[in-house]
Amino acid sequence: MRAGHALEALGAISFRELRKFMQQRSRLLSALVRPLLWLVVFAAGFRNVFGVAVIEPYSSFIEYQVYVAPGLLGMICLFNGIQSSLAMVYDREMGMMRLLLTAPLARAYLLACKLVAGTLLSLVQCYAFLVVCAVFGVDLPWSGWLYAFPALLLGGLMLGALGLLLSVYIKQIENFASTMNFVIFPMFFMSSALYPLWKLKESGAEWLYWVSSVNPFTHSVELTRFAMYGQLNLTSLAVTGGSALVFFVWAAYGYDPQRGMVKKRAQA
Repeated sequence: MRAGHALEALGAISFRELRKFMQQRSRLLSALVRPLLWLVVFAAGFRNVFGVAVIEPYSSFIEYQVYVAPGLLGMICLFNGIQSSLAMVYDREMGMMRLLLTAPLARAYLLACKLVAGTLLSLVQCYAFLVVCAVFGVDLPWSGWLYAFPALLLGGLMLGALGLLLSVYIKQIENFASTMNFVIFPMFFMSSALYPLWKLKESGAEWLYWVSSVNPFTHSVELTRFAMYGQLNLTSLAVTGGSALVFFVWAAYGYDPQRGMVKKRAQA
């Protein structure tokens, strides 16, 4: 595999995904609506309910909007990663992925290109949301926008790899709704995205505390939260990076472009 050819393929796939995204402006709007609701509506209502104590990486008491912002950035990456899995299932059903895999490049590399392209879309949406946070006066450090970039990149790759893995086992587009219920919402709500984990332990929900502690999404959010303040959470880095690697290798090993076509052949 020549390096020039590999880079050309990465650029072509990324450009295709970005062009599709730019042509669907409503997609950016819909991606911002979910976190914006939490930021403006729910955070305003929960401001006096969830008091956030002085915990790392914060050096003083903070508003709930400040605490929840990294979790909402994670929400964007999570939903975009799962939406990418829907696109992969659609491409497989329509034959686009089988056409792409005819290129003289390794299957794993082509899937990695799709993963990188999807992560770029996540980053675009994340930084658009940071602009919205600034407009609404959320007190996030400006330097954190730069520090958070590698954390968001790694978190986006991990969640995109999870979406890629799900696309391996989703046989038809119609099954995507159940994926939303059984993957996205448990990962999001059983994490530190909306409330500190110590509050779960303090309330006596020990099992929920431990489940949330091992949730890869929790560590993706915490990696971004610490990065916002120029700090590195080594545990979250290891869990997020390790999960990204495991998810991608598992997906690359199990991906079959013919999946979903077996039923069609039987019906024919």
